[in-house]
Amino acid sequence: MSLQELLGTERPLIQAPMAGVQLHGLAAAVSNAGALGSLPCAMLDASGLRKELQALTGKTSKPYNLNFFCHTPPTVDDAREATWRNALSPYYAEFGIDPTTIASGPGRLPFNAEMADLLDEFRPAVVSFHFGLPSAELLARVKACGAKVLSSATTVEEALWLQANGADAIIAQGLEAGGHRGMFLTDELSSQLGTFALLPQIVQAVRLPVIAAGGIADAQGVHAAMALGAAGVQIGTAYLCCDEASTSTIHRAALHSPAAQHTALTNLFSGRPARGIVNRVMRELGPLSQLTPAFPLATAAIAPLRSKAESQGNGDFSPLWAGQNVSGCKAIGATELTDELARGFAS
Repeated sequence: MSLQELLGTERPLIQAPMAGVQLHGLAAAVSNAGALGSLPCAMLDASGLRKELQALTGKTSKPYNLNFFCHTPPTVDDAREATWRNALSPYYAEFGIDPTTIASGPGRLPFNAEMADLLDEFRPAVVSFHFGLPSAELLARVKACGAKVLSSATTVEEALWLQANGADAIIAQGLEAGGHRGMFLTDELSSQLGTFALLPQIVQAVRLPVIAAGGIADAQGVHAAMALGAAGVQIGTAYLCCDEASTSTIHRAALHSPAAQHTALTNLFSGRPARGIVNRVMRELGPLSQLTPAFPLATAAIAPLRSKAESQGNGDFSPLWAGQNVSGCKAIGATELTDELARGFAS
């Protein structure tokens, strides 16, 4: 079975779900263009997700993907939180922020029974996960609603685990990819491979369709991934500047600036490694810190700094997520970009 048959799409192309920079508008446009549009759900509560699903299904009758995180919420460590806020204290002083007024909060929610109830109602064609898969009980509910299940693997071992635990297809997420690493069996960053090293190894190791992700920004990259055995491709960064994306003006400017040539994995914004454009806070604290609270608890303390800096027109404290290849970022409609990328399947 081809990936198109599995997903119900005309093209074996998936728009990567990108929380914070898109909602239903981008997903609907991509789905209507014959690919698989994706709606990121990790930063939505049930009422917010319902609103987005109502809007999405009002704009497309084509298959779409709902993406969830499935991390285990950590226990709050007050001492570690205090250490993290102390590290940020010079910045609080600079911006006149009283750290005692900063509320703590998770920032991102894992897939749960309340979300599964919405799947029963809206019956999406595809549901994808980051950080493994949910519990067997929740996964059974996803499959019972008729959805195909995708999840990201960053190593061969993770791909084999996903195959053994119910995934229908595997996203091989290379080190070049923007946003959060999907790693879940290890936290060792030296285990992470580039897309074109990881992809053929996973293709050889598993029986499931494998989707290439990371650093693919144009039709030539699509063609190269398919030549290495991919059943399809997932692309995120190239869609960041599309008309339908909600990427901020500051983020868009960074993507079109020389700064975008320098990305790094950082845990400063959430507590978990994610790739973004290097900015002031990453340079001054170092992109990876031992001081951050566990994912996703690091978000709360840095959020007021982001807000203050953005109000002054800069992204010094913003998570400027981007992959290593921003060459495909264009201020065009998502339909036009999808058509351009799809030429890689025919070349």
